[in-house]
Amino acid sequence: MPAPTDPQAPGPQKLAEACAAAMWAEDTASQGLGMVLESVGPGTARMAMPVRDGMVNGHGLCHGGFIFTLADSAFAFACNSRNAKCVGAACNISFLRPARLGDRLTATAEERHLAGRSGLYDVRVTNQAGEVIAELRGQSRAIGEVFFT
Repeated sequence: MPAPTDPQAPGPQKLAEACAAAMWAEDTASQGLGMVLESVGPGTARMAMPVRDGMVNGHGLCHGGFIFTLADSAFAFACNSRNAKCVGAACNISFLRPARLGDRLTATAEERHLAGRSGLYDVRVTNQAGEVIAELRGQSRAIGEVFFT
């Protein structure tokens, strides 16, 4: 794939898709939890995950760690969509409604600010009825590496 500064380089959408494909190939954690990358674009991503057996806590609700992991994965694909490899520097999540066994959760990540090596992203997690389950705010930090040169 040509470097993003090359005049023959693909547009931002194709680049985001290529970065996502490279990440997905190595993301055994998200795959192992049954996540699906539904869409990706420059600074955005949408992932879904079913709440399966083994994901419920002692209250019979989806464990918050799995909800966080889904939101974090969507955040990761959104902040890595511009050919700069990024990691999470900080995340804060608010759990607003319980998720239950059999629910299909969707996390939608959107870039709010990008400057230099730092980015700010909001992720909303909803269930199949469109009810908001959680909101995550993540800060990213580029690590000085790229997917494609």
